[in-house]
Amino acid sequence: MRLVIGGGWKTVLAGVGLLSLLAACDQGGAAPAPPPPRPVDVQPIATGEVRETGEYLGELISRQSIELLPQVAGYVRRIHVRPGQKVKQGEPLIEIDARQQTAALNSAQAQKSSAEVQLDLARTTLQRTRALYQEGLASAQELERATAEVKAAEAAARSASALVSQQSVQLGFNMVNAPFDGTVGEVFVRVGNLVSANTVLTTLSQSDVLEVGVAIPSDRARMLRPNSPVEILDTQGNVVVSSTLFYVDPVADPLTQLVEVKAAFRNDVGLRPNERVRARVVYSTREALLIPMLAVVRQSGQPFAMVVEEKDGGHVVNRHPITLGPLGSDSYVVESGLEAGTLIAVSSLQLLRDGARIEPRIQTPHNPETTQGTAAGLGGSPGAIGAP
Repeated sequence: MRLVIGGGWKTVLAGVGLLSLLAACDQGGAAPAPPPPRPVDVQPIATGEVRETGEYLGELISRQSIELLPQVAGYVRRIHVRPGQKVKQGEPLIEIDARQQTAALNSAQAQKSSAEVQLDLARTTLQRTRALYQEGLASAQELERATAEVKAAEAAARSASALVSQQSVQLGFNMVNAPFDGTVGEVFVRVGNLVSANTVLTTLSQSDVLEVGVAIPSDRARMLRPNSPVEILDTQGNVVVSSTLFYVDPVADPLTQLVEVKAAFRNDVGLRPNERVRARVVYSTREALLIPMLAVVRQSGQPFAMVVEEKDGGHVVNRHPITLGPLGSDSYVVESGLEAGTLIAVSSLQLLRDGARIEPRIQTPHNPETTQGTAAGLGGSPGAIGAP
């Protein structure tokens, strides 16, 4: 059965359109409401310190780190210290058998006593001869002989005294004492060992004050001055010691074309002489605008920042092209495109479009010290940068 109303199917379509219009009127007849402003974290662009640095392999040096050798040959009689023990200057370390030197000293002292007796006798004889000469009972020749015997006895006494001093010094060599305050290293001998003047007994080092030596490229060395900052890093890149340069070698190594620089520091972190460490040399510092790394939006390779602007009593965001400098640990240097104090969005960036309305939530800017550096290595080849 077919149902035909009025003028046919066109009349039916007109009726359907009328019903749709009536339904729209029942819903209020208004356009869809815009979405509410999106809450977004924003912060002002701020300046921070940017440092140009180079990271290298450095070597720790102790100006007071020596090997101790005996100055006499003999048997080790006693060891007064143990490895790792801290000692004071002049404290005994190792004793070498001194019986032979003691005997030599006793002999020298006996010779000195004999020479002194001979000197006393010669002086007495001279006095008597002088008195007899004045009375005419002794000739001038006898007086001259007595005077000469006194001079010879005095020379013999001085020689004997010098020999005693020599043997005393020699006997002192049998006791090896600490030449300065320090820490005893490995003891290489045992009681009863026969040692000579070429035998290493132990080592003594002072690590309270150390130097770090770094070899840097000659072109970079021209940027340095005494008191330029130097930092020693741990394996995670954290700064453990900060110091300043006191020496820049005026001559480059002819083979490597590297220049040695040195800095001294007080060792309060347990570093050891001859240890190799990561060292960062600071060449220059400057102030620059910094933008958080996560606040940068890229499109077709061009970086943008979502800048917050006021519009119609509210806030919207718009993309602004920017030029970026080096990257730090979590911030870029802004070379152009933004000014200090400009508000930028730092969250929900993937959901924002130009002109999008937002509800700004002000965040305190955190711009850590940014370091523009070079990779670790003896030559310091260019590489990534990071904040300390």
